Amino acid sequence: MIDALAEPPQLSCYTTSLVCYLAAEVPAVPRRFAEATRLAVRTDLPAGELAFSHHTRIDVTADGGELAYQGAPDWRTAREGLLAELDAQGRVLAVANTEHIEWAPGYGRAAAPHWILIRGRRDGSWQVADHFAALTPHGEQEPFLGWLDDAGLARALTPVREFGTEVVRRDRMALGRATAVPPMSHHRWLVRTGGGRPPAQEPRAGAPDDGQWLFEPTAVLSHILAALLADPVAAARYTDDLWAAARHHSHRNAVLVSDGLLDPEVAASETTAWQELPKILRIAALSAARGRPRTGLVEEAFTDLIRATEKSSAVAPSEG
Repeated sequence: MIDALAEPPQLSCYTTSLVCYLAAEVPAVPRRFAEATRLAVRTDLPAGELAFSHHTRIDVTADGGELAYQGAPDWRTAREGLLAELDAQGRVLAVANTEHIEWAPGYGRAAAPHWILIRGRRDGSWQVADHFAALTPHGEQEPFLGWLDDAGLARALTPVREFGTEVVRRDRMALGRATAVPPMSHHRWLVRTGGGRPPAQEPRAGAPDDGQWLFEPTAVLSHILAALLADPVAAARYTDDLWAAARHHSHRNAVLVSDGLLDPEVAASETTAWQELPKILRIAALSAARGRPRTGLVEEAFTDLIRATEKSSAVAPSEG
């Protein structure tokens, strides 16, 4: 199964697990994800509100099958749903909670949705894989592969109780295009649906939903910068989204370089600028929380990234 993907790309917790899930049916999924990577931002939300789409969908099969959320208000119903999907597909993507995952640095202190992969069941226990690895604000997270009993899995999948609108939008766009999401108070997982029909077309020539979206990299980054300059406190809400974008674009650039489609120096410059951005935003968020906004620092980081992205876009294939 996912063992065929010996070294999963270093992406976000959602996309790392998504790529590992799809590796069972699409061995070249790391390259497919790199080709699908692009950052889009919605522009018709209230002032200061942002929504992101990080990639086009990579889970849709040739006959129209796709992933969709399922949810249940209680563990007994959720357990039955997980067993059914595990029996049907041999694996299940499930939405865990970092506050209740013992191997997560945020265990016991920081709640956030976190995708994990359930790979099997034996002797009353569930085999769980979490290939996500990163240095997080709470410490280093290492990949995990192990067995959880029913009580342990139920704890891991405890719904996140407190969240902002950015988390709801993040989950809604997690597959790249708007997807119906069960209530956040429910246990949640993903199932394979559809099949036997042509793939659904994205609305309005590729827009992730029926809102107004920007796709051109410079326009996207400029819009995000304007929102953060207008409300310096907003950096704390959107740093995770831009951190994910940095991981995605770093992977994309590495694939383009390996394919001979992007100059290594140009790629390195853009990758460095992407990786610096969330670091700066975390500093700015902490400073803004103390009443000392660092708008100049934020503007400088975005300006560097825009310049690097313009150089990269001039010589690389179109994103997405």
